[in-house]
Amino acid sequence: MEFSLQQDASQLDTASSVILPLADLTGGINTLTTDSLKAADKLLSGAISHAIASGDLSSKFKSSQLFLNAGPGPDRILVIGTGTPEQLSGRKYRQLVQAAWSQISSNPGHSVLNQLTTADTKSLDLNSKVRLTVEALVQACYRFDQFKTNNNNIVPIPNMVLLAQTSSQAQLDQSTATAQAMDLCRDLGNLPGNVCTPSFLAEQGHKLAAGSDKVITQVLEEAEMESLGMHSLLSVGKGSAEPSKLIVINYQGGEEGTQPHVLVGKGITFDSGGISIKPGAAMDEMKYDMCGAASVMGAMQAIINMGLKANVVAIVASAENMPSSTASKPGDIYTTMSGKTVEVLNTDAEGRLVLCDALTYAERFNPKTVVDVATLTGACIMALGHHTSAVLSNDDQFAKGLMQAGNQAFDSVWQLPMGEEYQEQLDSNFADLGNIGGRAAGTITAACFLSRFTESYTWAHLDIAGTAWVSGAKKGATGRCVPLLVQHLVNQA
Repeated sequence: MEFSLQQDASQLDTASSVILPLADLTGGINTLTTDSLKAADKLLSGAISHAIASGDLSSKFKSSQLFLNAGPGPDRILVIGTGTPEQLSGRKYRQLVQAAWSQISSNPGHSVLNQLTTADTKSLDLNSKVRLTVEALVQACYRFDQFKTNNNNIVPIPNMVLLAQTSSQAQLDQSTATAQAMDLCRDLGNLPGNVCTPSFLAEQGHKLAAGSDKVITQVLEEAEMESLGMHSLLSVGKGSAEPSKLIVINYQGGEEGTQPHVLVGKGITFDSGGISIKPGAAMDEMKYDMCGAASVMGAMQAIINMGLKANVVAIVASAENMPSSTASKPGDIYTTMSGKTVEVLNTDAEGRLVLCDALTYAERFNPKTVVDVATLTGACIMALGHHTSAVLSNDDQFAKGLMQAGNQAFDSVWQLPMGEEYQEQLDSNFADLGNIGGRAAGTITAACFLSRFTESYTWAHLDIAGTAWVSGAKKGATGRCVPLLVQHLVNQA
């Protein structure tokens, strides 16, 4: 879907279809509240006023009616209720956009003039409505059907024109790049594990660098990782025929010599649990255990397309966790790239084992900040559900900045504590630390494990186990936390 801006609300004849908001500004008394509604009502010979008077259309949230126009002007005019300005939150606005699209998507014509950006709301400014409109529409149009033999019922996607001032062009560009990056993230997450392997992710890293002189992608193979001492990362893939990869994407959009911001993504392309094998129910969803990597790659695509004036490095630690005669075992001890030793108490706590070496590798870039992203713990779902990601950090101000970016991007995160008292749960009788800390505070102790490898720089960990995908009948990757990461990098640039 292509997006553009239009400033003049009265020019309804510029599009095949028009979407108009009907707000409740008068305590439930429904009237034509805008000049656009009045102009549309005139084109339709009073049909909108009649529908309101008859009770077929109201300003109630998502109440709607589609009018067909046989005369001059747009062919289709959709009027949709937005409720009161106090009720129209970011979440409800997103729902409103998708509800409107569902009404006209079967036959929208060559272009759609979307005036929902003018909807009255107390909590959203124009740029927020532009952001939400773009992301909601791209999500609504998303399909993952490349493995279906009958996927020909595709409706042409129209050009979408948003009513907004030219001052919102920068926000539109960012939102479009972010939404497209979320689609990349969804695609990578939804691909089956026999297609999306560590080698496949490495190919995607090279694709991000293609055609840009600002991007260099380097892929470290197992032999090179072995020479660097990344025995923790390599231990995870020992049971798989698929070779592990460390993918490094270096974007130089800022001044030469400026410290980069580093993103680190967990890229476990399939997680069986290894020797500590998972239950069979819903194990197919473990293809999503690389969504941290997918979100990092998505964020890199967005900032490359935006031409962000900043230096950013993405590091993807990728492996397949499988049981076999060569797989690592509970009780095995490995030396990490940092020199610290780790006792593997549970092979299903593998994400932190690949991340710790990647976080040590990040030191060589002299980073200004480091953010790692991972579907790391089921405990995070128990703590925060499926709506909010967790952030834990060695710098409270940095964590607050990420929460602010999440609020801006409508991709919420919440800070969990990481006090030194939790570190004791990682004590091992035989190594410097164990890779699990017991059932209590599982998300926190996982972050505490990672913190042992981030002492030389400002770092935050994002646990997206509850937000990266949706289970059930509508299972699939969500594209989170691409919006948060992009906004974070924009704020830092």
